[in-house]
Amino acid sequence: MSAVVVLRLPLEADLSGFLALLKRMGVPCRVSEESGQQVLWVPETLAAQVRELYARYPQGDPDAPIEGDVVSAPGRRFGSLREAPLTALMLLVTLVVFAITWGGENLETIRWFSFTDYGITEEYLYFASVEHTLDSGQWWRLFSPMLVHFGWLHLAMNSLWYWELGRRVEARQGWLGLLGFTLLFALVSNLAQYAFGGVGIFGGLSGVLYGLLGHCWLYQKLAPNAAYRLPPGVVGLMLIWLLVCLSGLVTALGLGSIANAAHVGGLLIGCATGVLGGWLARRR
Repeated sequence: MSAVVVLRLPLEADLSGFLALLKRMGVPCRVSEESGQQVLWVPETLAAQVRELYARYPQGDPDAPIEGDVVSAPGRRFGSLREAPLTALMLLVTLVVFAITWGGENLETIRWFSFTDYGITEEYLYFASVEHTLDSGQWWRLFSPMLVHFGWLHLAMNSLWYWELGRRVEARQGWLGLLGFTLLFALVSNLAQYAFGGVGIFGGLSGVLYGLLGHCWLYQKLAPNAAYRLPPGVVGLMLIWLLVCLSGLVTALGLGSIANAAHVGGLLIGCATGVLGGWLARRR
């Protein structure tokens, strides 16, 4: 891993506070003296972030709650099972629901988690209205479709992305923050799918995932931090996949129906929370 120069400062400049901040964030660095100047070296992959950090906190920031931050430097791991309990718990619950619904094939058990209740006959499903659902006190249905997955591939892809994004949010904003975002993104994406896709059986964590993606993406743009610095290409890949799904190509190839409204709804609300959260963090 090559190191590059990010700062050249006079010898009398006090770098101690900023170096302490880098140490707390786990950023590898060293200082040398050249031509009567202090020269700060960091890994090339972190150079831009360190320059921006110095512009904001030249004296360091001893009050910043960065203990949970992570740095995506080579060799640095974060968000272990012990450090991301809610992320792990959510995936465990999803796996249990997958088992009891027989991988999304048992209509009797899926009925417990569907957005609206339904009756089953030999040939048809009869869906209740969302108004009836709420009047009956079945409020959990507003969130529970996120736990239902249809097939191993659906479960595996969503679980991998939730582990990647969820532990970042949990590291930065705590388990309560992740829980709040998960429920909010599930609510908005499920309502969007019901409003634009109509009644039916839909499910999966995809809407929540696009919410988490939008949140991390725009929060990082406004208030750069190590936890939300996603690997290069992730945002582009997810947005391209969203466009492919919206085009109808996936359904046309016989790979199943896609809850596009849930994806778009989740992304939009996630972008909104990312802008708000990043703006508040920047002000602080």
